[in-house]
Amino acid sequence: MNRTLLAALASLAATPALAHHPLGGLPMETFAHGMLSGAGHPLLGFDHLAFVVAMGVAATFTARRILAPLAYVAAMVLGTLAVSMGAALPLAEAGIVLSLLVVGGIVLSGRALGAGAAMALFAGFGLFHGAGFAGSILGQEGGVGAAVMVGYLGGLAAVQLAVALAAGWAVRALLGATSAASVNARLAGAAVFGVGAFLALELAEGPLVAALAG
Repeated sequence: MNRTLLAALASLAATPALAHHPLGGLPMETFAHGMLSGAGHPLLGFDHLAFVVAMGVAATFTARRILAPLAYVAAMVLGTLAVSMGAALPLAEAGIVLSLLVVGGIVLSGRALGAGAAMALFAGFGLFHGAGFAGSILGQEGGVGAAVMVGYLGGLAAVQLAVALAAGWAVRALLGATSAASVNARLAGAAVFGVGAFLALELAEGPLVAALAG
C-alpha cells in the first residue's frame, strides 16, 4: 500500500503544474460548461490537487474535519470572484507553491493542527488558489455570464470539497492512519511537500537564470 501511495503522489511531482482547460480551450457559454470547467480544473491542475489532498489529510485529524475544508472552499470562491472582477492578489503563483510547502510540511511533521488554526490557514491559502482559478474567467474574451460563473464556482467548490474529504477518509480507512503521527499520513505529506519543492525550484529558475545572465 505504501508503494502505491508513493507512486501515485510521486507522479504529481513529475507533472508540470498547469491548469489545463477541460473544454479543450473552447469558451464557456452555458451553466454546464462552467460546471465542467470548474470541476475539471482542480483535477487537471496538479498543484491545486496536491494541496487539496494534503489539506484533507491535515483536516481529518482536527476536531472540524468537514468545517476546515469548507473554510478553504469559501475563501477559494471569494478569491476567484474577487480576482475575476478585477481585484489584484500579488504573488498568487508563489502563494500556491507556498501552500504546498506549508501544509505538506505540517502533514509530514506528524503534528495535528488545532481546528481554528487549520481553518485560518486553509482559508488564507484558499484566496491564492482562487486567484489561480480566476485565470480561466479572465482569459475568456468578452467575459462570462452569471450562469457560467455560478456553474464554474459550483464545480470548483464541489470537486475540491469532495477530494479533501475523500483524502481524509482514505488515509484513515484505507491506509490505517489513526493519528497525524501515523507513517502513512506523513508519507502523503512528504509527497506533497516534494511537489511544492519541485515547483518552488521551477518558479525560481527564471529569475535565477536572468540574474546570472545579467
